[in-house]
Amino acid sequence: MIGVFPTVRQEAPMKEEKTTPLRQRMIEDMHIRGLGEKTQKAHIRNVKHFAAFLRRSPDTATPEDLRAYQLQMTNDGVSASTFNVRIISLRFFFGVTCGREEMKRFMQFHRKPRKLPVVLSVEEVADLLAAVPGPGLKYRAALGISYGAGLRASEVCNLKVTDIDSDRMLIHVDDGKGGRDRKAMLSPNLLALLRDYWRECRPEGWLFPGKPKIRPLSPRQLNRAFTSAKHMAGIKKAATLHTLRHSFATHLLEANTDVRVIQVLLGHAKLTTTARYAHVATKTIRSTVSPYEQIKLLQDKTLRQGLE
Repeated sequence: MIGVFPTVRQEAPMKEEKTTPLRQRMIEDMHIRGLGEKTQKAHIRNVKHFAAFLRRSPDTATPEDLRAYQLQMTNDGVSASTFNVRIISLRFFFGVTCGREEMKRFMQFHRKPRKLPVVLSVEEVADLLAAVPGPGLKYRAALGISYGAGLRASEVCNLKVTDIDSDRMLIHVDDGKGGRDRKAMLSPNLLALLRDYWRECRPEGWLFPGKPKIRPLSPRQLNRAFTSAKHMAGIKKAATLHTLRHSFATHLLEANTDVRVIQVLLGHAKLTTTARYAHVATKTIRSTVSPYEQIKLLQDKTLRQGLE
């Protein structure tokens, strides 16, 4: 046994925890594999949750313990996403840190129905951006990037002034989801909006500084601005800030942009993730010719041959 993950008892006051040998080994394993800071924290948190359930060191767990833990989460009504995130952490913990690969056989993922993303029309996006609250152009510019470049909220908030490359008409996205860097598109009209914003606010360092200015704008602040603009624009759809990213991808697809190009712009690791936007690209669906039409063409051809 390498060490223990201290169990968390809710009734006890919060104390500063020491890094045990077992936790230190897991941290090192995650560092070796280049996992991002958020992923590392999530893994540690999830293993601690399992340790609290066990009331002993998690590396001593048996297959029956894993079964009981998964049953407990199911009975507690834990969402599929939370359930699966915890299982991913335990798979790493047992498979990598503990060297107990066989434990993975006793962990099951919860299947959750994949819902089609909510998408705004171009007109609705225009109305929303026009309704973005002030003062100034800060939030309009930030939400404009969310839609105009398809960036995630965290990616927008972490942009620096130097990330806007007006010479090559690109936006540099550093340390995006999964720790990947990428280039996003910068349209002329979006650049014009950003220039107006820059002349108004003269940001230095962070493109959208928060309070204090040494910190970037937070995704929560940006989300509040989106929600306010949505209500002001009279949009009734169950749209969230991430809907702007969904709309960006869907509108590109409807404009006949190759799905592989959209994959690169969105920073998706898998093409299947991008392909789901095909299900909500209604213009593309309407303009696609059904193979059933070929039957009529074949019938007409047969009829003409019979008359000749």
